[in-house]
Amino acid sequence: MPKLKVISTENAPSAVGPYSQAIIANGFIFISGQLGIDPVTGNFAGEDTRTQFDQALKNLKSILNSVNLTLDNVVKTTVFLTDINEFGLINEVYANYFKNILPARSAIEVSKLPKGARVEVEAIASCET
Repeated sequence: MPKLKVISTENAPSAVGPYSQAIIANGFIFISGQLGIDPVTGNFAGEDTRTQFDQALKNLKSILNSVNLTLDNVVKTTVFLTDINEFGLINEVYANYFKNILPARSAIEVSKLPKGARVEVEAIASCET
C-alpha cells in the first residue's frame, strides 16, 4: 500500500463531505475540487462565475502553499462549469494565476455543482520542487 498523507488547511474551505482537501501520494498532491467559497465566511465569494473561479483558484493556491508548493507545481487541472459559454472568462481568470508553467487542463460543462456553485476546479501537482 502506498504511503499517503492527508492535507488539510484552514486557509481553504473544509471539505463539504467525507473526503480530504488533498492527498499526497507517490510524489504528487491530488487536490479535491475547489469551489469559490471564502474559507473565512463559508459563503461563496460572489454569485458570478468570475468571482467564484477567482476564489476557487485562491483556495487551490492555499492548499499548495500549506505544503510549500506553488502553482508552478501543478501539472493538470480540471475545470467544471455550469455554462461552457463562460470558457473565455475562465481563460481570463486562469491566466492571472498560471503564468510560468501552464498545466494540462480539461474544461467540462456539467448540469450542476455542489451548493449551486457555477464553477469548480481540481488539480494534480508534483511535490518535486
